[in-house]
Amino acid sequence: MTKELNFSWLLTLTILALIFLSANSILAKAALVNHFIDAYSFTFFRILSGAVTLLVLIYIKEQRINISKNKNWLSSFMLFLYAITFSYAYLSLEAGLGTLLLFGVVQLTMIITALFKKERINLQKIIGITLAFSGLIYLLFPNEEFTLSLFHCFLMIISGMAWAIYTVLGKKSKDALLNTTDNFVKATLFVLLFYLFFINSTSLSLEGIGLAIISGSITSSIGYVIWYQVLPHIQIVTASIIQLIVPVIAIFLSVLFLNEQLTSTLIISSATILSGILIAVLKGKVRT
Repeated sequence: MTKELNFSWLLTLTILALIFLSANSILAKAALVNHFIDAYSFTFFRILSGAVTLLVLIYIKEQRINISKNKNWLSSFMLFLYAITFSYAYLSLEAGLGTLLLFGVVQLTMIITALFKKERINLQKIIGITLAFSGLIYLLFPNEEFTLSLFHCFLMIISGMAWAIYTVLGKKSKDALLNTTDNFVKATLFVLLFYLFFINSTSLSLEGIGLAIISGSITSSIGYVIWYQVLPHIQIVTASIIQLIVPVIAIFLSVLFLNEQLTSTLIISSATILSGILIAVLKGKVRT
């Protein structure tokens, strides 16, 4: 693929990546809420299947496998940290709500990072960011429609911070497939270490393993390759803002497939977030 991406092609890749990212929440929640699999095992099979899929793809492409011993350790750890806290958070949080919290934290973390990197944020983006983030605040403001587990919210906050760092590191990627493969292989090692120190028992079923493998081999590994392909062509701030469409997709998928309740709070917050995204992104120039 050429260094300079056609805008329509970039838009297509971005939309596809966002759909894959939102599907991860649905697959994880479907596996965990039905007790098909425990949170650790879901993470293990998700990361392992992603690594295997990517190794096969890179071998088909390069006719060799080249895993770096010295590079990508931080991004690999962030991938692991995102995935493990993501799974445990969904033991309590609903798919739509969890995804909204996840990517709200992602946006905030990436905006702070962009400011440190002295990226230019114009008035249009500031208005869009403010509106989108106000939608997240409205969602999390205490009310009688639902209650939240603070511990599981904390886990999702950690997950969001880890994904934000993983995304920022992806801007340096010059080979999306190679770097994502390297990240998944090394993340598998971190998952195994987590088992040795923290896990006493696991619970497995064919349904749970199947959902984890779909999440790992398709919506995670392929989705992240696409996302790493997009990242070098957009600003950190732009990447943070457009990711807020993921929870909106996840909310409506969770209503359709998981029978989660579509409350007025979710509708208003989703509409507010989408409005903020449109204001911040439309008519903006894509950096190439």
